[in-house]
Amino acid sequence: MVKIYTRTGDDGTTGLLYGGRVAKSAPAIEANGAVDEAQATLGLVRAESEPGSELHEMVVALERDLWVLMAEVATAADNRRKLVAGKNAVTRAMVDALEQRIDSLTGRFVMPTEFVVPGANRISALLDVSRTVVRRAERLVVAHPPAPDSLVGEYLNRLSDLLWAMARWQEGDVHMAARARP
Repeated sequence: MVKIYTRTGDDGTTGLLYGGRVAKSAPAIEANGAVDEAQATLGLVRAESEPGSELHEMVVALERDLWVLMAEVATAADNRRKLVAGKNAVTRAMVDALEQRIDSLTGRFVMPTEFVVPGANRISALLDVSRTVVRRAERLVVAHPPAPDSLVGEYLNRLSDLLWAMARWQEGDVHMAARARP
């Protein structure tokens, strides 16, 4: 039987992709912790969505992208040359795909004209939670970027925008109804 514990982290360190160890409190590990949390909240969105639906498939794709992103963040600077675009390094195409999804979704709902109060329904609220966790991850990455040429920060910025758009899309016409009230 394979055991999931190794005891190697008992000293307060964790392993990096392609080797090396850093403190579990290292900036990259803090950032990956926030991304891991965002991925878990997206898992809640997926669990609440209809299997096979557009939302479900979109969330699965985002969860997979986040594995790529976390791999890049968990790679030491001297091992970045080993990264493979799209497999364990964020690509321009990944960022562009987020922008395309944002543009597609924002055409499907009336843009709110005021600040949004999250919680119109369960899925939109979960998407807003995911968005706020992604924003935290972005702040951590911006403070300690993986490398000057990394697209991790840009990806997280677009992802938070996409999650906002997804939440509004999932709210439906709630903003029109709110404006129609006397």
